Amino acid sequence: MEYLSTRDKTLRKSAAQAIATGLSRDGGLFTPVSFPGISALEVDALCGMSYRRRAAYIMGKFLENFRAEELEEFTRKAYGPEKFDHPAVAPLRKVDGKTWCLELWHGPTSAFKDMALQMLPHLLTASLRETREKKTACILVATSGDTGKAAMEGFADVDQTKILVFYPENGVSEIQKLQMVTQEGGNVGVCAVKGNFDDAQNGVKRIFSDEEMRETLAQRGYFLSSANSINWGRILPQVVYYISAYCDLLKAKEIKLGQPVNFCVPTGNFGNILACYYAKRMGLPVGRLICASNRNDVLTDFIRTGVYDRNRSFHATMSPSMDILISSNLERLLFDMSGKNDELVRSYMEQLAQTGRYEVTPGMKKRIQEVFYGGFCNEEETSATIAEMYKNGYLIDTHTAVAAKVLADYRRESGDNTPAVFVSTASPYKFCDSVLSSIGQVPVENSVDRIEQMADCTGVAAPARLAALKGKAPRFDDVTEKNLMEEKVLQFLK
Repeated sequence: MEYLSTRDKTLRKSAAQAIATGLSRDGGLFTPVSFPGISALEVDALCGMSYRRRAAYIMGKFLENFRAEELEEFTRKAYGPEKFDHPAVAPLRKVDGKTWCLELWHGPTSAFKDMALQMLPHLLTASLRETREKKTACILVATSGDTGKAAMEGFADVDQTKILVFYPENGVSEIQKLQMVTQEGGNVGVCAVKGNFDDAQNGVKRIFSDEEMRETLAQRGYFLSSANSINWGRILPQVVYYISAYCDLLKAKEIKLGQPVNFCVPTGNFGNILACYYAKRMGLPVGRLICASNRNDVLTDFIRTGVYDRNRSFHATMSPSMDILISSNLERLLFDMSGKNDELVRSYMEQLAQTGRYEVTPGMKKRIQEVFYGGFCNEEETSATIAEMYKNGYLIDTHTAVAAKVLADYRRESGDNTPAVFVSTASPYKFCDSVLSSIGQVPVENSVDRIEQMADCTGVAAPARLAALKGKAPRFDDVTEKNLMEEKVLQFLK
């Protein structure tokens, strides 16, 4: 299967080439030329498989040059018990008779990014072999908190790679920051950016598009790649867990084969909900896709009005992984919804860069609204939802609370009582301060001590790797201005 750039569909790459390069040189994102189908019979057969076998089978539909045995070996390494602390890998928790929560945080960094970033290093190294690339891949990452740690955890000491992570200096939780700055590995680097996530993300995109920078790095024996969700190797493993969740509902006899299920996804960069949309495009019986935002509600407004406008106040919230005003993966949805109209998509992206806004055609707006619902949750509602869920016996994090609240809003507004899954993207222990405050506790001063405090007061065990942060010394303390990120890359790749 070939992959096209969203900004120039004459640019075609193999799966290996798309994964190795990450971002197209024209600034576009690689998308599959078509979506392979998944039939009811296949879904039924997947019910009897483990998560690892499901992943190998589903990804194999998009990775035709990868052998089945190779993919099964990759999934065994990525999703084995030494990496994930739950045998189901991505378990469903029943909340009530019509509602389930898909927990995606049982991996090594306690965030949903592990679901893709434990797989991406295997896909990337195989792609380098396939393309006979001799240079070292320099993986640049902009993170709003979770991607950076998950990427470094996946790529630490992987041959033929180096990885440099940029994060907003005051835009991640204390636990997220500590996870990153204590990361081990001889090939990793971390640097704070004075600004917000969009500043870090724009800087990485700028570096990718800099021909002179690429030439300089090539002379040093490097080429640029990405572990952000702009890389197709990030999106594809995320498609798997939506299909797997449907299979688990079917296997538990909670639904019948072919019955629609709604999914509510908390998202800022649009990659997580896009993966669910792609599962729907394959034929999975997905009903409504409910896009949940925090106070940075640019996606909510876009879905409701057809106007994407980042010219608004930026809010630092208790759900920082969603504090984003430029949702990169929305470009992939526009490409698909426009019938692969690369000229139209390119014009939207140029308008966004020049004016900070664009408006889609009435036809595209209608098609988007037929599939998506957009809602948002403010800080007070987030805290109240955490408190309510905890009272009912379920401790959740801030991002999960946003999804739970928006799903409830959607049901109340629409009257749609279709079986629904809301997505849990992080352990509550990654955001102890906000969670403790929401359940009526006064957080202790030290961020790592809050992990023990929350375990003691809730009786919910903390993930072992987060508890192990206590006493770990930081390795990195670099900070840069947003317009000097190029210099940090050159220093890292001397």
